[in-house]
Amino acid sequence: MHIPTVTALLTTNRIGRELVFLPSTGSTMDDVRVRAAQSTAEGLVIVADEQVAGRGRLGRTWVAPPGVNLNVSVLVRPEREGMKRLGMIAPLAVADAVAAVAGLDVEFKWPNDVRVGERKLAGILIEGEFTGDRPDYAIIGIGLNVNLDTAAVPEIATIATSVAQEVGRPVSREQTLAALLNALERWLDDPDAEAARTAWRARLQTLGRAVTVSFAGATESGIAEDVDGAGALVLRRADGSRVILPAGEVTLRPGG
Repeated sequence: MHIPTVTALLTTNRIGRELVFLPSTGSTMDDVRVRAAQSTAEGLVIVADEQVAGRGRLGRTWVAPPGVNLNVSVLVRPEREGMKRLGMIAPLAVADAVAAVAGLDVEFKWPNDVRVGERKLAGILIEGEFTGDRPDYAIIGIGLNVNLDTAAVPEIATIATSVAQEVGRPVSREQTLAALLNALERWLDDPDAEAARTAWRARLQTLGRAVTVSFAGATESGIAEDVDGAGALVLRRADGSRVILPAGEVTLRPGG
């Protein structure tokens, strides 16, 4: 990856202005956490050509072979209310980026998987550090399949896709990264607190479908009816009662 190309395409004031490229690392999330504990300013971005210990949500491993994808983590220092919006802002930034560089339209599976149809294009992991109920910082981790040939990776061949596969041509990782960081700062700085929820909700393919949600060793089933202001899923059970789920793993039920 040619970092000067990325830098030249940035329109941001802070996101990506400190941009660190690593040929290989365990996890960019862990790398950013070390720097965050040293009072590094908001906007630090660490991107790796290869991650050997990348992780996704719920402790899963994120497949990240060298030279084809974006494995990126961003340090932000939001206020408490802003913290709630990060799970909406991050997938929106991915959506804006792939639309800008490839004309690709995407949807979201709650809470923040980025998908084309039923195949996963990007995974997002957000981790925060708090003092009491006050956030010290958050790390936005994004794994975006840019030029990956998913058929060459048996464990994800049937469930994942890449930008290149969808548009039928290689896509510049430099342009994609710059577009991603530009979009991320735009959403972070949007003064309309409801704008992200509205845009994120409009892309949620989960809504209106019969689902089972797994969380903390329990499950709930019903119709994914809506999302609240903090991004929690509003699920209507078969008996008509509703439950609000702040996090979990969604599985579509037969006929859903």
